Amino acid sequence: MQHFSTDTIWEWLDAVPDPEIPVISVVDLGIVRNVRWDAGALVVTVTPTYSGCPATSVISMDIETALHDHGIGDVRIETSISPAWTTDWLSEKGRAKLEEFGIAPPQAAGGPERCPRCGSKAVEKVSQFGSTPCKAHWRCADCLEPFDYFKCI
Repeated sequence: MQHFSTDTIWEWLDAVPDPEIPVISVVDLGIVRNVRWDAGALVVTVTPTYSGCPATSVISMDIETALHDHGIGDVRIETSISPAWTTDWLSEKGRAKLEEFGIAPPQAAGGPERCPRCGSKAVEKVSQFGSTPCKAHWRCADCLEPFDYFKCI
């Protein structure tokens, strides 16, 4: 049985999109925590964005499918909820991709710094609840476009 390097595995996983925000990979989202070989099986440790995330099973299935497509037959997904996922785990590349897609990346101050569409700082919260539990709904007072804000967790 061929063992691929963990660096190669990480590269493959970086191509697996998040099912709710497909412009960002599960690696850039920071939910893939570890990759290791264990007695011939590849073990991938995943920490969901929150313990009730409905996308967790889809993410696990997408990871398994991607690894099987690369010739890895024995894949085991382990879910780890401790430590809890935090938006601090988002990569800089992932934050940039969110903004390019029109989703304001999380900010420590609790709200977006600027509109991801026009760059204006004149933004206002519409609702704490957005299109998914991880996002809030905001709008720009200048371009008048609504946008999602990826909440800090």
